[in-house]
Amino acid sequence: MIEDLRFVPVGQQDPLAEPLLNELAVEYAGRYNGRTESTLAWLRGHPAEEFAPPDGAMLIGLLGDTPVTGGAFRRFDATTAELKRIWTDSAHRRRGFARMLLAALENEIAARGYRRIYLTTGDRQPEAEALYLATGYHRLAEPLPAEGEVYPVAFAKALP
Repeated sequence: MIEDLRFVPVGQQDPLAEPLLNELAVEYAGRYNGRTESTLAWLRGHPAEEFAPPDGAMLIGLLGDTPVTGGAFRRFDATTAELKRIWTDSAHRRRGFARMLLAALENEIAARGYRRIYLTTGDRQPEAEALYLATGYHRLAEPLPAEGEVYPVAFAKALP
């Protein structure tokens, strides 16, 4: 089944990205005591062009025509890409799809000339922390200085 997973690039407004954004909104609202509607508005409020070439991308992993995993990256600085919106459908977790997603995103990031990957995640997402540690990211003492959304748990990874 995992060998049937294929990745396609999409824009943030693409219908294939809808399950990613909708389920992230529900999950984040539940974990952080927010409202789904306001969380979804916040997720959609990010300028779509940040996740578009040449500096960024959004990839959706499909099984057949069904989106099961996805994520995006944008430019953080001249040599660093920032991962965002990493998601696997709740019905398809624990099957290796998130690892495959990270590998696909890392390949795309390297192809764009970035030398490092940075990300932040919330402190109520231990599964995300475990995934990043298991895939070669190292935890930073604190997030890098940035404008906008910053979460308390930060990771970085140098690309070969």
